[in-house]
Amino acid sequence: MAHHNGIAEYNIDANGQGLRIGVVMSRFNREVGDGLLSACIDELLALGVSSKSILTATVPGALEIPLVLQRLARSGKFDALVALGAVIRGETYHFELVSNEAAAGITRVCLDSGLPVANGVLTTNDDDQALARMREKGRDCARAAVEMANLQKVLP
Repeated sequence: MAHHNGIAEYNIDANGQGLRIGVVMSRFNREVGDGLLSACIDELLALGVSSKSILTATVPGALEIPLVLQRLARSGKFDALVALGAVIRGETYHFELVSNEAAAGITRVCLDSGLPVANGVLTTNDDDQALARMREKGRDCARAAVEMANLQKVLP
């Protein structure tokens, strides 16, 4: 805990050593999902998370992600979870419905379980946007999962 102008402030802790991370990836738009997943795992490893402490599961589409996240959260075996996938307007009937319901389900798992869940489900207009964003989004999710898992451990 640091102090800034007399105000207590929790430090950002990006050390992944000892953390257990579960990752759920949608196979719909597989190329984007694979790009998200490889970037996320590379970053988790770079942050010190052991490869033995990372579990990945795949599901058919974005709407199936929350159920698997919920099971992983309830297992008590993880410090944080990551949701990965892509909902692309040009390829998805009822784009808004799928995007909104997937996001709402992911948030609900996080709040119901008290476990951090990094939402890496891209929502884009086309493939090119998704492909352009997938590596950075995957890395961002790894960093968010590690930081939030560490923060949860020190919060009152």
